[in-house]
Formats: sequence, structure tokens, C-alpha cells
Amino acid sequence: MPKKLLFALLLLVLAAGLFAGYRWWFAPAGETAGGGALALYGNVDIREAQLAFNGSEHIAEILVQEGDRVSKGQLLARLHTELLLAQVAEAEAALEAQRAVLAKLEAGSRPEEIHKAQAELAAARAEAKAAHDSYRRVARLLEKKLASPQDEEQARSLADAAAARVKALEAALALLEAGPREEDIAAARAQLKAREAALDLARQRLADAELHAPADGVIRNRIREPGDMAFPQTPVLTLAFVDPVWVRAYLPEPMLGRVRLGATAWITTDSYPGKRYAGWVGYVSPSAEFTPKTVQTPELRTRLVYSVRVFACNPAGELRLGMPASVEIELDQADAGNPPRPCGNSGGQS
Repeated sequence: MPKKLLFALLLLVLAAGLFAGYRWWFAPAGETAGGGALALYGNVDIREAQLAFNGSEHIAEILVQEGDRVSKGQLLARLHTELLLAQVAEAEAALEAQRAVLAKLEAGSRPEEIHKAQAELAAARAEAKAAHDSYRRVARLLEKKLASPQDEEQARSLADAAAARVKALEAALALLEAGPREEDIAAARAQLKAREAALDLARQRLADAELHAPADGVIRNRIREPGDMAFPQTPVLTLAFVDPVWVRAYLPEPMLGRVRLGATAWITTDSYPGKRYAGWVGYVSPSAEFTPKTVQTPELRTRLVYSVRVFACNPAGELRLGMPASVEIELDQADAGNPPRPCGNSGGQS
């Protein structure tokens, strides 16, 4: 074989190897399929919540197991409530007592109390008049040397005491007729509000003794068991939300301008061969990953990738956390502005 032909063949093989190496090195995260579509590969991802009681008490019962599907608002677990029920009863009794105090103040004095005070005042005035008349008689006798100075002083003291008692009863009658002070009524009303707040707090603590599902989902892990002590900082159950479900994949930098938010996509998995799930591009990361510290050449910039979320319609719950998935996205679709995409019955088409 001539040397020139051998050299040409070696150059052809070297060029093919360089091209293949370029495709492998600079476009690892996605590849274009036929018809102007982009193929991405990733894993199914979902959101999870660590559910905990908003209180400290022993767990009475847990009503779900791992793998159970639950609905929003469904009761999942509860604490012992004996102490909490007693606190609610105590708060209710204190509230009723304070309501009675306020009603008494607002009603004012009873007519019977006023009539009694008026009668006592009349009696005191009569006694005061009798004491004053007695003093005057003793004083006249003293002038005639028929009574001692001690008798006159004693009679005057009795008259002064009777007069003072009349003034005290007149003041008491005035208070009864005026009724309670506005400040006392305002204080009683404020105390009533405090009792109402205490009852609301006790009832809220009783409600917090029950753990409800915040959304539809699947119980992924049962962390605590009946008899364990629950704290607000200690999760009891792990809930995996069934919606939304998305595939986390990575978009090569050269394709960033050709994949729009809201773009239609189709998702396939190895678990259900031949079955496609409708989806759409719902998120593209604003920052690149695997970024070199110093981007020096255009070739290095093509190695940048951006995290994307391709949301999926999953009506049958077949897409599960961590499941490998393939995504096909038509390139250069119109920008839909990342709109919400109701799944309806479009998901899971064959």
C-alpha cells in the first residue's frame, strides 16, 4: 500500500475519533433526536414533608402505615389528650365566672340594695337626732351644776359618732345609686377577653394533639410509634406529595436558547416501556452547574449545564421518587411563559 494512501486513512480514522470524542466530552447531558427534538435523561423527583406534632405529649396512636395514600386533611395520628381536655374545661369555667362578674357590674346595684341602704340611713339619722338632743339636755344640766363635765363630754361623743355614721351611710347610698365605676367595668371586660384568649389557646392545644395530612400524598416513612414522646422538633411521619411530580434533568448550555418555559415534553421510563407521560418544562435554573472557575474558551463554555424541571402528569401514581426517566422536548417552541398545565386525562398515554 502506498505511503500516501496509508497516511490518508490514518488521518480519516483520527478525525472520526476526534469527532466522537468531542460529542462525548462536550455534550454529555442531552442529545438531539430526530425531527428537531432534544432528549434528556434524569430522575423523577417530588417534594416531601416531615410531619410533627405542634405539642409535647406521648403518642396515643398512629393511624397509617408506610405506603398508605392519604388525602388532604386526613387524620394521621393523635396524642394523649387527658391533660389537654382538663385544661379546656378549666378555661371554660374561668370564662363563665368572669362573664358573671362582668354582668353583675354592668347591671349595677339592685333596687333591694338601694332600699336597704335608704332604710339604714333613715335609722342612723334618727339615732343621730336622739344623740344630739341628749347632748343638749346634758349641756343644760351642766350649766345648772346638775351634771358633771364627764357626762357632757360622753354625750357629745355619742352625738358626734352618730353624725359620722349618718355621713358614711349617705356616701354608701350614693355609691349604690351611682353604680360601678366605668374603670371597673372596663377592667372586667379586659379580663373577660383574657379568659376567652386562654380558652382559645387551650382548644388550639387540644386541636394540635391531632396530626393531619397537609396535602394528598403517600406515607413514605413512619418515624415514631405509639408510646414515644412527641416534640415539635421531632418528625413523626414523612409524607411524599403526589403533586407536583417532575423529572430533574440537565440542559446543555448550547440548547438553553432553544428550550422555552412551558414547552411541551414527553416522558418515558424503563418501568413502563412504550408508555408516555405528558409533561412541560416548568423551571430552568438561572445559574449553571459544573461551572469552571475561569471560563477561558468558547469550547469550555459548552460544558455548562442548567438544571431543569420537566413537570409530569401522573394520574395513576406510576412515577415514583428516584425513578430513571427519559424526556423528549421539541426545540424552538413558542415561549408559553411557564403557564400552569392541567393534566386532565392526557397523562399516561400510550
